[in-house]
Amino acid sequence: MNDHMIYVMTVAEFSHSRPLWMALIVTLAFAGMARWVRGVTLSGALAGAVICFLLYACAGTGAFFALVSVFALTWIATRMGYRRKQVLGTAEDREGRTAAQVLANLIVSAGCAALYSISAKPALLLAIAAALSEAAADTVSSELGQARTEKARLITTWKSVPAGTDGGVSVAGTLAGIAAATLVSLISVLGGLVRARQLGIPILAGVIGMTADSYLGALLERRKLLNNNWVNLLGTLTAALVAIAIAWKRLP
Repeated sequence: MNDHMIYVMTVAEFSHSRPLWMALIVTLAFAGMARWVRGVTLSGALAGAVICFLLYACAGTGAFFALVSVFALTWIATRMGYRRKQVLGTAEDREGRTAAQVLANLIVSAGCAALYSISAKPALLLAIAAALSEAAADTVSSELGQARTEKARLITTWKSVPAGTDGGVSVAGTLAGIAAATLVSLISVLGGLVRARQLGIPILAGVIGMTADSYLGALLERRKLLNNNWVNLLGTLTAALVAIAIAWKRLP
């Protein structure tokens, strides 16, 4: 039996033996905290509770810590340059993100966790980390870009557009997004969700997903063919699929 198989069995056994009451307590505490700091609305807190429960119960504490890091980065980035974003008309509601926004950013990671609890495929752990890394990267790049720059470049044509334009990218925002993806991926490693030698996979997948999100924003969201929630969901899905594609043949 190789070391990969030992790893799979250990994580799978740990996930199935974890008391559900512990997952419930952690979920309620996280959802309550998120609502208390106005990171989410009431509906957003309920949606986040479902996501948190699935990640913790199905994929373990590493997935939970990665989720917390996504929330923290989102909360901080959203509040940076808030008045400037109000002028641009792109500021988030002060009450926080809604259920639709929470699900758009996190449902792919929760779905991968649920699949992992059934199949115990290690590639799905990387998909969770990648989807969460993309969610953080996309949000931080967008929020920091709007807070720090007045102009962006449309990713499809490279023409100058106002900050906050769908599909617009900036150097500051992109670098911040890469940093966010790296941080969430590092926390995924430290929490035991993925191995240290696999660190580059969720980072790369997260950045690719962030880039795909920008293209979808430029090509479809600007034309009102998709709204922002659908674009965000597809961005995290892209990241998860990239991670799976890279890892599937390398892992049992």
